[in-house]
Amino acid sequence: MAAGCKNNCPECKCGKTATVIGAGLVGSLWTVYLKKAGYIVNVYERRSDMRLQKMSAGKSINLAMSYRGWKGLSDIGVDEDIRKISIPMHGRTLHKPDGTTAYQPYGNEGQAIYSVSRGDINATLMNIAENDAAAKIHFNEECINVDLKAGKATFKNTQTGAITEIISDVVFATDGAFSAARYNAMQKLDRFNYSQNYIADGYREILLPANEDGTHKLPVNTLHIWPRGRFMLIALPNFDGSYTCTLFMPFEDDKYCFNNLTSKEKVTDFFKEVFPDFYELLPSVADAWEEHPLSSLAIIRCFPWTHGKLALMGDAAHATVPFFGQGMNCGFEDCSVMWELMQKHNENWPEIFKEYEILRKPNGDAVQDLSLQNYIVMRDKVNDPDFLLLQKIERRINYLYPDSYFPLYSMVSFTNIEYQTALKKGNEQEGMIKKLIEDHQITDSTDEASIDTIIHQFIGKQ
Repeated sequence: MAAGCKNNCPECKCGKTATVIGAGLVGSLWTVYLKKAGYIVNVYERRSDMRLQKMSAGKSINLAMSYRGWKGLSDIGVDEDIRKISIPMHGRTLHKPDGTTAYQPYGNEGQAIYSVSRGDINATLMNIAENDAAAKIHFNEECINVDLKAGKATFKNTQTGAITEIISDVVFATDGAFSAARYNAMQKLDRFNYSQNYIADGYREILLPANEDGTHKLPVNTLHIWPRGRFMLIALPNFDGSYTCTLFMPFEDDKYCFNNLTSKEKVTDFFKEVFPDFYELLPSVADAWEEHPLSSLAIIRCFPWTHGKLALMGDAAHATVPFFGQGMNCGFEDCSVMWELMQKHNENWPEIFKEYEILRKPNGDAVQDLSLQNYIVMRDKVNDPDFLLLQKIERRINYLYPDSYFPLYSMVSFTNIEYQTALKKGNEQEGMIKKLIEDHQITDSTDEASIDTIIHQFIGKQ
């Protein structure tokens, strides 16, 4: 019986129907959009229902919600539900090897990205998706095939082995980087382009517990980073007073790499040497080391994103690495764009799908390039005096000309300027500011009035 069907149809013939494969962040949000458009939606998820499990902070990389993500939520009226479980971070706090710290704001006053638990936001969106009879999530259902032309998806129950087939008007694969729907259907197509590239670094999570009174051990409204040149540790705040910490580091072939940390003693010595202030906060770090697995990081590119009645969305289309905090935001923007195209083309799905992949593919590629670029910024450049001077000048230009100049980080995090445009313009602006600094011999000690005069003269020539 289809979700919401009052006539007990095995495959509902009573109205518009959609199948969503994957009940993660994008799949759950997109289900809410489809319900708003009047679709009866069946969602199939390979995992068991996460809402029935005891969730705690620190189970996965915390997410950083920014403008694009909020827009995806607000377009469907669920943003306030998520704001209740998010913590604003107005900048990043750098932790240096000598124990000193430095604060760098993300944007102008009042601008922030928001820390939110992946589990909390996923569970909240699932609840909203299932808050009426128009949608139902089926768990422990593995996608084993999609008939792209007929819109028929086939699932195997991972507990009973039972096979389910469902036919619908449209099918959406939102089942993540290693999408079964993409693998079993799209990747079988002639001339389907696909690449899967692992970066040299992996990650391991560590939970920094709250103080005994439930308070945070670090300042709350900031992203904490311990940049160490080739690698870094980050920490994002949770509501229970804890921090979800993530160490990004090479697997091998480096003085500091995961393959060298083979015992508790070596883990302890590593943190004492490289992150001494963090070790003081968590002397038992070696005990927490094995609580979460060592995981790899990959970038997945493919095209086309649509065929027949199937469309790829979110990580299934453009999985990226987490260094710009844009994976979820980009996936939610997929929902916003698809929704706008539904209105534009009056739900003519062939036309919607055609324009969707043309619009989104270049931006999916760009967000991946931005993520790799920002990893170098976070782990290394944030401590580089030349880079810090460049950022100082850029922030000043943005302050003086807020309507006409946006730094790269602001374009990505605080606007919906296309990722491809932000990448191109951001790199151009960096070259321009470097030349401005060189031509006018600006240093960190140059007074603000002189810098403002130089900026006004430069902008006036543009």
